Amino acid sequence: MSKTLILCNCSKSMSLNTEGFDSVGTVQCSKVNTPHGAAEMQTAAQLLQSAEDPTTTCVTCTQEQSFFAELVDELSLPEPTFVDLRDRAAWSDEGAEAGPKSAALLADGLRISPATKTFDITSEGLCLIVGQEEVALAAARQLKDFLSVTVLLAPGTDAPEDRDFDVVAGQLKKAAGALGNFTVEIDALQQVDSSGRGAATFGEPRNGAKTTCDILLDLRGETPLFPAPEKREGYLLADPKSLPATHAAILEASHLVGTFEKPLYLSLEPSICAHSRAEQTGCSKCLDVCPTSAIRPAGDHIDIDPNICAGCGSCAALCPSGAITYDDPPVSALFARINAMAEAYRTAGGEAPRLLVHDRNFGAELIALAARHDRGLPAKVIPMGLERVSGFGHTEMLAALASGFAGVDVLAAPTTDRGALDSELLLAQALSGDANVLRILDPQEPTALCDALYGATSELEPTAPILPLGNRRQVTRLAVKALHGDLDAPLPLPENAPYGAVLVDKDACTLCLSCASLCPAGALGDNPDKPQLRFQEDACLQCGLCTHVCPENAISLVPQMNTSDAALSQQVVHEEEPFDCIECGTPFGVKSTIDRIVEKLEGKHAMFATSDAARMIRMCDDCRVNAQFHQQNNPFAGDERPQVRTSEDYFTKRRDH
Repeated sequence: MSKTLILCNCSKSMSLNTEGFDSVGTVQCSKVNTPHGAAEMQTAAQLLQSAEDPTTTCVTCTQEQSFFAELVDELSLPEPTFVDLRDRAAWSDEGAEAGPKSAALLADGLRISPATKTFDITSEGLCLIVGQEEVALAAARQLKDFLSVTVLLAPGTDAPEDRDFDVVAGQLKKAAGALGNFTVEIDALQQVDSSGRGAATFGEPRNGAKTTCDILLDLRGETPLFPAPEKREGYLLADPKSLPATHAAILEASHLVGTFEKPLYLSLEPSICAHSRAEQTGCSKCLDVCPTSAIRPAGDHIDIDPNICAGCGSCAALCPSGAITYDDPPVSALFARINAMAEAYRTAGGEAPRLLVHDRNFGAELIALAARHDRGLPAKVIPMGLERVSGFGHTEMLAALASGFAGVDVLAAPTTDRGALDSELLLAQALSGDANVLRILDPQEPTALCDALYGATSELEPTAPILPLGNRRQVTRLAVKALHGDLDAPLPLPENAPYGAVLVDKDACTLCLSCASLCPAGALGDNPDKPQLRFQEDACLQCGLCTHVCPENAISLVPQMNTSDAALSQQVVHEEEPFDCIECGTPFGVKSTIDRIVEKLEGKHAMFATSDAARMIRMCDDCRVNAQFHQQNNPFAGDERPQVRTSEDYFTKRRDH
């Protein structure tokens, strides 16, 4: 079905090159309109009404989005799609060359995004205010008409005369939770005793008091109660010395009543989590990087509190097994989006584009300012907006390169979580083989952004584009093979990379197979017929569990990317000669191990002092049990079983007496 494009030259300040728009499908372009009063409003209405399918109408401007929203509401039409081709393409020193870029942006804008999974958070307006007496009580007086307010004052404070809200004194010991579900613990809690004549007083203190609230307003001016406090929904932190900050927090608190939808940012598959096995800790990357402490250990795997999770995506970028995946949108949708932009750009005749990944707040505003007040974006730089860029990891960067982009720049905001982003960049650069094609940009003004983008070059050899399908590990391997072809040797990777091999010290390894039994990914395994330790490099997560459980410290990790087919199958990394049972000839152990045991026990231990007893060491389990059963001092032998007594025996005994 054809798409109707409503074009505009923004008061003749730009020109739109529509030659490449056919690369995104069948399109019908309107004439290039110049906004000018009621006549243009009538033209816009006619274009909207004449569209073959109103749901496929696209307005190539976002400045007039509110105007079109009102217009379609009056006409009872569905709201059109809005794609910004002005700030991101046409308003540029290279705007005349931005035809393929506009086609790529149009293809991206017309894609149907997957629905976001959400859950409901309910807040009944129970608000706890913690802070200094003067500021906290003033805030309570402003909020008492909107919320159910309780003020927690420091111990030793005089009880106030206010009865419009609850006041207690005590020391806040612990707080947990998020909007709609905070739990707090208070020591030395004192409640107001207003009975009797005279001023109100606080009662006797008691420790360990617990309560719940929906909103927590912190006006103490001290260390925040939570890590990354700005990401904790329902926790409002303000400096009591700053009147604007305090008023802003009070205003926000007054609106936090009702039912709110929150995205389910992450999807978790506990069965493949490599956090721990048998109480031995392996991978803890997500726990280390989570800024809000929403992730916690839960036995052999981790658990994520969706109420606390702020959706930065750092954990998903670092997760080596794919147990945590970003779900807003799913990573498969992001891969498809990247590939569609690259394909539309190529089809429209463009070559060697660079992808600029930015967030929809700081990054989008900086791009708009660069377009209006500076050189704008280069014709070959295609911006892609995300809710946040902190979860754009090495897989996404490599997928973009393998899809046809000549480089990837991630535009970081001052508030961007860099815990995972910096390490993922180093890993992606090592996997790509060219550090210049992947960058993190930190410009604080439009001119700095333009300076970083204009003249950027890449030595990356163009490759046949791939279709990035599969999980993140599969896409990474596919992309590396597309970028490098067949490599003679594995690519060395930075420490803590989630790809690599294990190095086994054959002199120290006893083939106890503890590592194989606990490997969460099945990369290490045994051979049921032979004393062998097998390893499949493609499955190895480099979680370190094998190094922790090996009693001989015979295993070390080697971070690398092996693109050969050998990495996809199990390879023998250590094997020894089996020991055959001296009775039945069945292999049942490792010859070197049995020989060492015989050397240490035969004739030297009381249980193996005789030759017959020592001979059992060389027997398999079945033969050993059989030999023990037939020996003179049979450990399985016992006294003769007592005769079973029946009811008749008891009756007979009674008659005899």
